[in-house]
Amino acid sequence: MSHQPFPEVPADPGITRQVLSENPALMMVAFRFKEEGAEGKLHNHPHVQSTYVESGRFRFTVAGETFDVGPGDSFVIPSDARHGCLCLQPGTLIDCFTPRRDDFL
Repeated sequence: MSHQPFPEVPADPGITRQVLSENPALMMVAFRFKEEGAEGKLHNHPHVQSTYVESGRFRFTVAGETFDVGPGDSFVIPSDARHGCLCLQPGTLIDCFTPRRDDFL
């Protein structure tokens, strides 16, 4: 199996996205929040998503529930749940999606 590097690309303002690894069943993506106040806007998708906070602090809203997370925290976002986050302190989120998000390729 060969490893293909993926570029870091702009996502929402103040945020970049980089696919770390992928296959049709699973994808791992780093979201790097460069500044306090950067916002991952509310959205939903059919993929199940797990999020791991590598660094920084974030306020998430998932299906109407709001909570704060920091380094080492993780959680799962169900399929089609409306979610988004606000960056409280710059850092990186590592998200896994199943199945793969083809729109990120």
